[in-house]
Amino acid sequence: MENKFITVAYKLYTIEDGDRDFAEEATAEKPFEFISGLGLTLPVFEEKVKDLKAGETFDFVINKEDAYGIYDERQVVALPKKTFEIDGKFDSEHIVEGAIIPLMNAEGQHFNASVSSITDTEVTVDLNHPLAGCDLHFTGSIVETRPATNEELAAMAKVMSGEGGCSCGCDHCGGGCGEEGCHDEGCSGCHQH
Repeated sequence: MENKFITVAYKLYTIEDGDRDFAEEATAEKPFEFISGLGLTLPVFEEKVKDLKAGETFDFVINKEDAYGIYDERQVVALPKKTFEIDGKFDSEHIVEGAIIPLMNAEGQHFNASVSSITDTEVTVDLNHPLAGCDLHFTGSIVETRPATNEELAAMAKVMSGEGGCSCGCDHCGGGCGEEGCHDEGCSGCHQH
């Protein structure tokens, strides 16, 4: 299978309990870019856009089961506040309600969590993907599609191995791209669709 370098402009709407809300946009000036066949996007998203040509439009819904799954209340966890101390002092600069924070489990796997609440003794974090429980409605168009170059494939391999920075070239995510949940609002290229 040929790896394609695909660039799309889109608007994403979430649908939850019948309510449709605007979630994000990747414009033609700041599009979402990915290489097909590497598992960097949601499989259904890639399947829907990979055979389209530049200029063609799309409009489809991915159900939550094929997107980021059902929202799981068991993924909301209260952790001791001391877990977030640096030199004996709580990291109040970074650990605030609504913040997306990097965590690591006992096996050394990295993942992101959203801070739900903070009390005197605990920090409650939500390990669900921010779009879990939502159907995703994408509308947009293909900006560019072409065979990926060997250089682009090599650069992506470097990013996926943790050696490189952001796949979109902005390097602000510290190599988090390629990991589930890298949702830096400053760069649509970091999003994992």
